[in-house]
Amino acid sequence: MKDAFPPFRLLGIDHVVLRAVDAPRLVDFYIRALGCTMQWERPELGLYHLRAGSALLDIVSIDGPLGVSGVAATEGTGRNVDHICFQVDAIETEALGKYLREFSLEIEEPKTRFGAQGFGLSVYLKDPEGNGIELKVAAVTVADT
Repeated sequence: MKDAFPPFRLLGIDHVVLRAVDAPRLVDFYIRALGCTMQWERPELGLYHLRAGSALLDIVSIDGPLGVSGVAATEGTGRNVDHICFQVDAIETEALGKYLREFSLEIEEPKTRFGAQGFGLSVYLKDPEGNGIELKVAAVTVADT
């Protein structure tokens, strides 16, 4: 059975769901700071679908109907996900640092890292609830080196 192949072809990630203590604050952050757009707002469920390029980022309020019926919230400092990586078109370190400081955020020193589209410049930061975020350029070009 270990050598069996699934009866489908994996195409990519459709959406990622973040559980939030303060969903409106997190939604505001991803829209204003990172440029996501509201795709579908379902406050009666405590669910917000944000467009992030070709994928969705869903924010679920932990005290909303979906959050209460979902998996138990992680206690303490434990996390099940290290970070979410968003692909961006460019990173200009000084401008990005200045922009993110307006949201009281600091970025780590940019480095070239590997991802789905190859090697590219990336930076790490944290959202208001402490979730790790990576902003990564698709690939290193001759102009970047």
